[in-house]
Amino acid sequence: MKIIKKMRVAISIALSLMACSSGLFAAVNVVVYSPDKQVRMEVFNKQGTIFYTVTYKSQPVVNTSAMSVSIDQTALTNRATITGSTTYSINETYPWYGVHSKAVNHFNGAKIKLLHGETAFVLDVRVFNDAAAFSFTIPGDKGVIHVPDEATAFNIPAGSTIWYHDLNGHYEGVHTHKLIDSVKNGQWIAPPATIKLPDNAGYASITEADLKNYSGMALLANGQSQLILQLAHHHPISHPYELRYSKEDIDRVLKPAAISGTITTPWRVIMIGADLNAMVNCDAVHDLCPPPDKKYFPEGVNTSWVKPGRAVWQYLDGAADKSASGMKEYSSLAAGLGFEHNILEGFWEKWSDDEIRDLVNYSQQKGVSIWVWMHSKDLRDSSIRHARFKRCHDLGIAGLKIDFFDNEAKETVDLYQAILTETAQLHLLVDFHGSNKPTGQSRTWPNELTREAVKGMESSKLEDRATHSTTLPFTRFLAGPAEYTPVHFGDRRKNTTWTNQIASAVILSAPLLTYAANPKNLLANPGADIIKSIPSTWDETIVLPSSAIGELAVFARRKGNTWFLAVMNGTQPRNIKIPLSFLSSPAKCTDIHDNPESSATLKTERSVAKPTDVLSLSLGVGGGYVARFNK
Repeated sequence: MKIIKKMRVAISIALSLMACSSGLFAAVNVVVYSPDKQVRMEVFNKQGTIFYTVTYKSQPVVNTSAMSVSIDQTALTNRATITGSTTYSINETYPWYGVHSKAVNHFNGAKIKLLHGETAFVLDVRVFNDAAAFSFTIPGDKGVIHVPDEATAFNIPAGSTIWYHDLNGHYEGVHTHKLIDSVKNGQWIAPPATIKLPDNAGYASITEADLKNYSGMALLANGQSQLILQLAHHHPISHPYELRYSKEDIDRVLKPAAISGTITTPWRVIMIGADLNAMVNCDAVHDLCPPPDKKYFPEGVNTSWVKPGRAVWQYLDGAADKSASGMKEYSSLAAGLGFEHNILEGFWEKWSDDEIRDLVNYSQQKGVSIWVWMHSKDLRDSSIRHARFKRCHDLGIAGLKIDFFDNEAKETVDLYQAILTETAQLHLLVDFHGSNKPTGQSRTWPNELTREAVKGMESSKLEDRATHSTTLPFTRFLAGPAEYTPVHFGDRRKNTTWTNQIASAVILSAPLLTYAANPKNLLANPGADIIKSIPSTWDETIVLPSSAIGELAVFARRKGNTWFLAVMNGTQPRNIKIPLSFLSSPAKCTDIHDNPESSATLKTERSVAKPTDVLSLSLGVGGGYVARFNK
C-alpha cells in the first residue's frame, strides 16, 4: 500500500529573515526525521554555503559537511540561500528479489528550494528508518547544454573504522580497513564505503542510487576524516580500462560530461543501521529508483519472462568441450543439478545460427536457458547493438552477459540505459560483467539480474579468500547483488574449506547465481544435496549477531518454509554458539561441516532441530558450515 502525504511529515523548519539587495528572503534550516524519528538530517545555510548533518539515535553519522554542486564551474551551493521547502512522505511495499521478497519504501522527504543569484534549484532530501539520501535538480531549457560537477563532503566521526578499496581495478578490489583518521589525503575509495561508527553507535555505508544521464561517483579522502564526492572525469583510469581501450577513449572519458536540459543528480545515499542485519536488509538504494514500466514488466520482478535462477558456467573449472555439443552436455548437467541457466563465453560467436538454435532447443527441453557473452565495446553503435540483440531473441537465447565497461563516464552510463531498454523490449535478461557498482536500477529494470563489480572467483591470485569473502557481504553487497561466481573446490578456494565454499553460495547470493565449479564436480561433491537445494532468491534474511566484517559471516535465510544457516569464517579459529530461534517450529536438519583433518573434504549429518536449540561450532581458518531446515 502506498501513502503520500503533503503535510504533517516529521520535518521541522526554523525560519529567520535575512536582508538581501533584492529584498527579504527566508533563511531556512530544514530538519527531516525518519518515520521512527531515529535518523535525522539537517540542511542549513552557514555564511552563504549549504551544509548538512546526519545523526542516528542522536549520535553523529556525518558531521557538519559542505554540500557542493556546480554548473559550468559556478558553485551553486556557495552564496546560496534556502528560500523554503515542501514536504512529502511515502510508505509502500513492492515485490523484490534478493535478500527478501518484499521491499519496504518508507521515508519522510523535503524538497528544499535554493537560490544562487538568479538560478533557482532544488535539493531533494529523503530520510528512511535506515538511510538518508539527497539529490539536486537544476532546471534547464531543452536543448541547452551545461556541465555539472560535485564535491560534497562526508565528514566522518573521528574513531570510525572504514572498509574500502581503491579504483585501480575499477570495482574489482580487495578491501582494507583503517580508522578514518588514518586514511591519507588522496586515497581513492570505491563505493559503497562501509563505516563502523565509534562507541558502538552502529554502521553506515556511502554510495549512490539511480545513476542515469550522469557520471558515476567515487570518494576521495582529504586526510581530515572527510570523503569528497568526485565524478568520473576526476577518477584515475582503471587498469582494466587502460588494458582494453585506446588512448582516444581514455582522453574522451576524462572530459567532464555535458548534459542537455534539466540536470538531476543521482541520489547520494548514507545507509545506516544499528547492526549488520539492518545494513544487509536496507532497501534504500533500490527504493530511490523509479518502479518498472508496466509496458515491459507488468508484474515487476514477478513478470513471467524475468527468471532468476542458478547457472552453470564453462570457464574456471576444467577445459570442457567448447563446441555446441559440449555445451549440450553442460545443459544436461545443469538439469541434473536443477539449475535454470547455462552461460556461454565468447566461443559461441563462431557457431552458425542452426547450431545455436539446436543448443537452445535441446536445453529448453531440459528446462535450461542459454545465455551468451558479449563485449560492450561492440554495442556502442545502436544499429549494430539492436541487430545483435534481435538475433539473440530470434534464436531463443534468454540472457546476455555483457562485459568490459570498466569506467563510470556518462557515455558508459548511457550505454547501460540503452542496453537495459532494448533488452527489455526483446525480453532478454542481462548480467553486466566488468561493470560499475549497482545503483538500484534493477528495480526499474528487473531484467538486470546481477552485476559483477567485485573481485570474485575469477581472481586466481587472491590468497586470503577467507577475509575477502567475509568482508564482501557487508561492503560491496550492500549496493546490490554481485556476480562473485561462488563455489570452487580446487586451488582457487585458497585458505577456505569445501564447506566454506558451499556456504558462499548462500551468503554471496544473486538472482542470477553463477557457480564457478564444473557441474560434474558439484554433482560429485558430498554436499551435492545441499547445493542442489540452494535458491538464488530469498524470502527473508537474518544476519546473526556473531557476524563481524572480515572475520565471520553468519546468515539465516528462508525460502518458503525452508531455512538455510550458512557460516563463513575468516582467518582466526573460533568457537561460536548460534541460537536457532529463527526457526518457528521443530524441523528436519541436514547439515554439512568441515572435516578437521582435511579442508578438501566435508561431513554430513541429519538430525532434528528445535527453536530452543543452540548450535555450537568449532571453526578453523576459512572454515564453514551449512544447514538446511525442512518441516
